Amino acid sequence: MPTTRERSETFEVLDGHLIRKVLPARGQPYEHRCPRAAFEQIAHAAEELGGSGFTLEDLVAYERGAGRDVTFTNVAVALAFLRERSILDARYRRNYAVTRSVHLDAMTEFHALATKA
Repeated sequence: MPTTRERSETFEVLDGHLIRKVLPARGQPYEHRCPRAAFEQIAHAAEELGGSGFTLEDLVAYERGAGRDVTFTNVAVALAFLRERSILDARYRRNYAVTRSVHLDAMTEFHALATKA
């Protein structure tokens, strides 16, 4: 009987970018990148919005409303990493801060991952 392959997701930091690598259950593997500067901005915004809960779209609109140019891909990579590291919790498509200092914890995890590379 064939085994069912599950989706796999890993993260690494390379050349100042957070890289999300995905091996889907079906289809081709892919990866997306988020520059460190964008990741830091997103972490600040997640901290500000985290108490009331927010979606990916809310965060993009918040960042663009502040005059910062972020992409949906950058935000998606950052949010996936923050959820994987238990800094954010996703409930019903909304993200909530699990820690008091999302930005500090996010940057700590980013740099810890960078030192492993």
